[in-house]
Amino acid sequence: KTSSNRKPLRRTKRKSTKLSEGVAKQASHLASNMREAMVKVTKMRRVERRNRETVAIAKTTPAMTLKRLVRPEQVGDLMGRLNRSLNFDLGIDLGTANILIFAKGKGLVLDEPAYISRDDKTGDILALGEAARSMVGRTPKGISVIRPVQAGVIADYDMTEFMLKYFIRSVVPASRLMKTRIIVCVPSGITPVEKRAILEALLRTGAKKTVLIEEPLAAAMGVDIGGGTTDIAVLCDTGVVVSESLRIGGDSFNESIIRYIRRKKRLVIGPLTAEKIKISVGTVDRRAKERTIEVRGRDASSGLPKMVAVNSLEIQRALEAQVMNILEGIKSILEKTPPELAINDHGIILTGGGALIDGLDRVITRSVGIASYLVESPRYAVIKGVAKALDEMSQLRDTLDELQ
Repeated sequence: KTSSNRKPLRRTKRKSTKLSEGVAKQASHLASNMREAMVKVTKMRRVERRNRETVAIAKTTPAMTLKRLVRPEQVGDLMGRLNRSLNFDLGIDLGTANILIFAKGKGLVLDEPAYISRDDKTGDILALGEAARSMVGRTPKGISVIRPVQAGVIADYDMTEFMLKYFIRSVVPASRLMKTRIIVCVPSGITPVEKRAILEALLRTGAKKTVLIEEPLAAAMGVDIGGGTTDIAVLCDTGVVVSESLRIGGDSFNESIIRYIRRKKRLVIGPLTAEKIKISVGTVDRRAKERTIEVRGRDASSGLPKMVAVNSLEIQRALEAQVMNILEGIKSILEKTPPELAINDHGIILTGGGALIDGLDRVITRSVGIASYLVESPRYAVIKGVAKALDEMSQLRDTLDELQ
């Protein structure tokens, strides 16, 4: 009886073993199928993402078809469109780092970085503005990110024309394009040839009238530190008395930070990382409170990823030469200023995105002996002045007529 009882137990054990082996085979087969499916899905997603990233939004040909960001029916309400005059007035701050567009009656309608991403082989435009800026240092071979405006002047005429057309058509109804009157801010030191290049680019967008005004006059300031230039001027009731434009700005600040960190820390970083450092811990005042930030980059010796700590005093040493050039420019302008102008009564007004760096107003005050002030929203000081100039558009003379 004992032996007869054991045999069924052995059969049950064999059956359970065979069953477990079958389940294991099915599970491994199912896992293999799932892995193959996941690999296929991953490949499909990569292809879709690659196609989506490299699709061109326009071509740089005479027959351009541009993507409209704002439809005509979206610009203002019905009564506003009916009461609006036949002319459509725009004010443009064509900066090295950003382009701002102000529409009369609507306010600031566009604020985008002045970047363009294009395919080097076909010439297709892949992205503009913030989308192109986010691609800096992250593009594959054959795709480049450029800035058509360098140091306040046009470096790439075709790309500047395309960028202006794209942004203007994105905010201006097509029916108003041939009736548009435009005011553009330019650095105080540009030449007539550089002015003509900007005018021709604007006229090819379909503008009816174009007026160029100097940035110091638009901002009504003393020192305007932009992305590519620093404009220093003394103004009175009738206009600009003396002015000077320096090839120093936020971009040169970033380049100085990149060179300093490579030389002192043996770390290679890009312009976007340098911009982040400048905003986070950047200062030009050696008396400022010390702050520290962790910076990631590539080791200059081994080429491997590396992280180092950078403090604000190191950034002050990196920017010291640039700040000294700005101080020398301010002193040079003050030496040329007529003695009847009482600058001490009003002080030095600082505008532009570069003026936001910590301690600049204090350094200028100590060095020059004249109180310096940072205006509210310094990035938009110039475009605010352009908005006021739009009210006098009918009295302003076309700059192209003046050049001729």
